[in-house]
Amino acid sequence: MSTNATNGSQTTDDLPETADENETSADGPPDASEDAAGAPDERIDELEAQVESLKDERDELNERLLRKAAEFDNFRRRMKREKERRYTNGKLDVIEPLLEVVDDFERSMEATKDLEDAQDAESAYESLKGGVEMVFRKFRDTLETLGVEPIEAEGEPFDENLHEAMMRQPTDDAEPGTVLHEIRKGYRMGDRVVRHSRVVVAAQEEEGE
Repeated sequence: MSTNATNGSQTTDDLPETADENETSADGPPDASEDAAGAPDERIDELEAQVESLKDERDELNERLLRKAAEFDNFRRRMKREKERRYTNGKLDVIEPLLEVVDDFERSMEATKDLEDAQDAESAYESLKGGVEMVFRKFRDTLETLGVEPIEAEGEPFDENLHEAMMRQPTDDAEPGTVLHEIRKGYRMGDRVVRHSRVVVAAQEEEGE
């Protein structure tokens, strides 16, 4: 089919080109729709991969926490055993020298009994007295080796950190607040008070008395 130059009518030669253009334009939209349809699937795959990664991290953290908990439990048990061991050793360190004091007591009692059987009362008394004095000295020396010493009380200003006031006694012989008498001796070990001294404290004497 030809085109007439004067009236602009088309011939059949132009038809194949028009068909090709229509074919090209028809092929375009299906490719774009396929890309759009594939995008959600890729996003889902990415999210699933992230979820799996987070699960792995969670499992790893749980495992680490369990290991740490087990290590802490073992540490706590070791510390408990060590504390018990030190406590036992501490008691042994105190008990062992005291056993010698007990031995001296037993020897003194046996010697006194032998003298009583011999009906020698005076010698029995002197033996018992000497034995008690010896035991007392040894016991006092044992306390010193352990770092235990008596608290000074009589004549000292009353100190609530060291002394326990059992009563107040009005007097002119000492300044108020001074320890007059010691009822029970107190002891300290370094800076720590083992037992407070029980004391009588001087008070100001009231007028007219």
